[in-house]
Amino acid sequence: MDTVSFGKRNVAPQEKEGLVRAVFGSVAPHYDLMNDLMSGGLHRVWKDILLDRLNPQPGQLLADLAGGTGDIAEGFVKRASAREGRGRDDARAVIIDINHAMLLAGQSRTPDDPRLTRICSNAEKLPLPDHSVDVYTIGFGIRNVTSRQNALCEAYRVLRRGGRFACLEFSRPVTPLIEAAYHHYSDAVIPRLGELVADDRDSYEYLIESIRRFPPQEAFAAEIRQAGFSRVQVENLSAGIVALHTGWKF
Repeated sequence: MDTVSFGKRNVAPQEKEGLVRAVFGSVAPHYDLMNDLMSGGLHRVWKDILLDRLNPQPGQLLADLAGGTGDIAEGFVKRASAREGRGRDDARAVIIDINHAMLLAGQSRTPDDPRLTRICSNAEKLPLPDHSVDVYTIGFGIRNVTSRQNALCEAYRVLRRGGRFACLEFSRPVTPLIEAAYHHYSDAVIPRLGELVADDRDSYEYLIESIRRFPPQEAFAAEIRQAGFSRVQVENLSAGIVALHTGWKF
């Protein structure tokens, strides 16, 4: 790769990681509030659907990439703990994010939960052994990595045989009318919210453009298959504004 996308511009691959880290360092203090405001709370519904599909079980180990403040990981271990253990250990989750400020924001919410571990690391080079986790999730983060294929191959590497991959990401609305309305809302509302709430219009303009430059559903599904995953499925949520991609490692 000579260049990779970063918002409206292309940058050298070695630059993108630092630029992304700076964006999320800036938005970390207001991250959860802004997610609620931008989505009208729907991001919680989308993450609940993700967890419904995963059906967490006691004894499982989750790697939650771009885990941010840890809401997916927290939901995973809580759901698993609500099930009968039958001699199995508690489910555990490793929350991995490239931005230390995001991890700190989440840790302040659940400082003493032994089921949760937080690691600052890059999705393209995970500090996890081969075949070591049962479930891999990445929520609204795959579009920010420098090389999606490298990140997907790392997901495949760390999953055990029979392990499951799940990715939530903004995608393409299913009709031109919905897409036009969504683009209008994104342009008119989200940067303004970023300016008013987080005092950071530029970071939210980057987030909008990163969504628009992300491949559509089936193109991304093909990338997941190329990384080695089987039974890859796409589920459109909210008319395709968000898509849930899942696959298995056999």
